[in-house]
Amino acid sequence: MPHPAPNPDRLADEIARQLGRLSDHLAILPAGEATRVIARVLDSEDGVLGRFTHLVATGSIFAKTQAERGSLPAEVWLALGRAANELHDIGLDLDEHTDTLQRLHTRPAVTAKPPTAAPLVVRRRR
Repeated sequence: MPHPAPNPDRLADEIARQLGRLSDHLAILPAGEATRVIARVLDSEDGVLGRFTHLVATGSIFAKTQAERGSLPAEVWLALGRAANELHDIGLDLDEHTDTLQRLHTRPAVTAKPPTAAPLVVRRRR
């Protein structure tokens, strides 16, 4: 007997709660684990960003159909399509950094020289 489909509203609420929990957990993870989690989240195929992009694109297709029937304003469809395209572009931009995060996680720790801060994060001493 097939398992009944979950209530979509409850599923969306549960996914939002789980994302909140993941964010809270990420904030306290050690650096190596955090980089691994971030890399998984940013994965353009199976990560949260890729799946969310697909969800917005699917919403755009639905909105297009509804706009063509006159039950939704065309602006809704256009906004969802634009959001899906921008999310896709963001995913492409982040793909190169996902590899860096994965390498950072798998690289053995070097204790001879402490890491050097990047110029964007160097703070002035007062």
